[in-house]
Amino acid sequence: MSTDSSDLFGALFEAPPLNRTVPVLVPMPAPKPYSYSVPDGMAVEPGSVVQVPLGPRQVIGVVWDGGEDGVDPKKLRPISHVFDCPPLSKEMRDFIDWVAAYTLSPPGLVARMALRAPNAFEPEPMIEGLKFVGGEPERLTPARARVLETASDGSSWTRSGLAHAAGVSTSVVDGLITLGIFETIFLPPPPVVAMPDPDFAAARLEGPQKEAAAEIVSDVRKGEFAVSLIDGVTGSGKTEVYFEAIAETLKRGRQVLILLPEIALTASFMERFQDRFGAKPAEWHSDLAPRMREKVWRQAVTGEVRVVAGARSALFLPFEDLGLIIVDEEHDPAYKQEDRVFYNARDMAVVRGRIGDFPVVLVSATPSVESQVNGQSGRYTTVHLPTRFGDAALPDLHLIDMRRHAPERGGFLSPVLIRAIGKTVERREQALLFLNRRGYAPLTLCRVCGHRFQCPQCSSWLVEHRFRKQLQCHQCGHAERTPEACPECGTLDHLVACGPGVERIAEEVERHFPEARTIVLSSDIMGGVKRLRLELDAIAKGEADIVIGTQLVAKGHNFPLMTLVGIIDADLGLANGDPRAAERTFQLLSQVTGRAGRTGLKSHGLLQTYQPQHPVMQAIVSGDSGAFYEREITERERAALPPFGRLASIIVSAETRHDAENHARGMRNAAPQVSGITVLGPAEAPLALVRGRHRFRLLVHGRRNSDMQGFLRTMLSQSPKERGSVQVQLDIDPQSFL
Repeated sequence: MSTDSSDLFGALFEAPPLNRTVPVLVPMPAPKPYSYSVPDGMAVEPGSVVQVPLGPRQVIGVVWDGGEDGVDPKKLRPISHVFDCPPLSKEMRDFIDWVAAYTLSPPGLVARMALRAPNAFEPEPMIEGLKFVGGEPERLTPARARVLETASDGSSWTRSGLAHAAGVSTSVVDGLITLGIFETIFLPPPPVVAMPDPDFAAARLEGPQKEAAAEIVSDVRKGEFAVSLIDGVTGSGKTEVYFEAIAETLKRGRQVLILLPEIALTASFMERFQDRFGAKPAEWHSDLAPRMREKVWRQAVTGEVRVVAGARSALFLPFEDLGLIIVDEEHDPAYKQEDRVFYNARDMAVVRGRIGDFPVVLVSATPSVESQVNGQSGRYTTVHLPTRFGDAALPDLHLIDMRRHAPERGGFLSPVLIRAIGKTVERREQALLFLNRRGYAPLTLCRVCGHRFQCPQCSSWLVEHRFRKQLQCHQCGHAERTPEACPECGTLDHLVACGPGVERIAEEVERHFPEARTIVLSSDIMGGVKRLRLELDAIAKGEADIVIGTQLVAKGHNFPLMTLVGIIDADLGLANGDPRAAERTFQLLSQVTGRAGRTGLKSHGLLQTYQPQHPVMQAIVSGDSGAFYEREITERERAALPPFGRLASIIVSAETRHDAENHARGMRNAAPQVSGITVLGPAEAPLALVRGRHRFRLLVHGRRNSDMQGFLRTMLSQSPKERGSVQVQLDIDPQSFL
């Protein structure tokens, strides 16, 4: 990269002599690192976090492996600055390279995920503190006496901390400082969380849990790569089992990462962790304040933070000495990132464990088919927990055949379910009604002319949100006020909502049970995550009678009084062409019904369905998950679908349909002829228009041992170049087929 004389920083870098070159990976979609020179006297090594000039800007980068490239250092732009933070380890650099190669993503974009807290690259500033140096004021008030007594043990204090501990105002401390009784010192910044104590509270494990914990702890003691799958019914004590593995890892002085699908909604998990270890884990997720993100990043890389609980992005935190990864609810689709770098955090966690040579534990009541097959083949060690902790019984599950027990006109609740809700509320217990559809209704149309409200930028209907008086697109976020008249024919008061959302179910519930306390839980609730956490806490305390929620209620919450779960539309997830539809429906409905009866109370689950004979419905009510998995695995194997085959999805989008289709056809024609790999399409994506962009899809299908990455590299290199508004997205192992 030659020096640009227009660079504002150029003059600063002319004087120092340059003695060598290094590759630097910068956070942009470049296929490889750029070469930079190292000024004399500057010390860098592979993994060093640096600042380098890139065009007219200064950007963060990482010195990469590869050594000098033979270019004269004088012809290259020099590194501007080396940050005072530990370098990224060889393990972390190898992990970034592996993810980039597997997902066919630019390595700079993968490295960018490990550098998400730029203000953390320099040490945190010291904080001003106080130390007692002796002496006593002439006028010793009771308040001053308390301060002196508190500080007399020789400890260092912050000004506000000492005042709080002594129960006085800061002005009392200020007076003693003025008298010279305290001296000012500088203290290191405090840790974001206290150090967890592996022996803080002994676990009370029963037979199956003890055996499972012993097996998992054994892997930790070996200190080698191994993958365990904890497969246990809801409420079986899976969390307590992997807590023992965490305790053993902490005793060995190593760090732990716990991945959770919805970290922002799992305050109850943090409390359970604190009850066991005496301190909460550090959090890492998108809702974390920037300043706290910087602290967590810094203290993870220096080793001060021992345990991090986070969303999928926490997998790219550069820990000092990571010794264990837990992937809770490993089946959850939230682990799949579908933006810039497409990756599955569950699978990449296994890769990180293999590169770092430490154990990984996957946890689920309804494991993915891929994990089940890996367990059956011996790649993973499967640990079964077949019963609930404390002999609590699983809920009795029954199907409501909606063809025989139809709702009243205009309603969506079967009389059978309504009666069950009434009995539950009478017993002062809680009922949960589940419908995985936000808003009031998924479609609004005009009774007179048939006009349907559609998003102007997407090929999807606008969803009515009656609480907000809005019609909203759930693809791009477009929103408009709900009109009183049809925009097509102008007729007043003839707009009708079609189908139910959780808001509409809440309206029906309030009509049947006006005295009941009802809460609606949805990811778009007013007030965001903070409000959701308050609502979840209120439910756990018994401050609601009927809860109506979307899939976020299935995320491992523990509601002690929940004894009835009603599934409003059990068939909803089956009504599409997704090859994982049956698996996901089974997992979601099993997780939701598992919210009932977790504390031993007699509980029930009622599933409203128009397909009572469907294998998914039969598997759920019979409790025979083994038969369901066996059937699903057989069908996958017959069709050579994952994990018995490989898939890659290519989405081509453009501002015009013509450009998107033409480019997709050009890519199809560029595909090499390789035995065992087939390219399907192009065809319009099910969501053919999103945010004003037309979308076409190609699906690449190969045998399990196919070199999918090599095939796609060749295909991409021979494809037409992206021009104009054309964009290509590549997804290895796709989870979504929209």
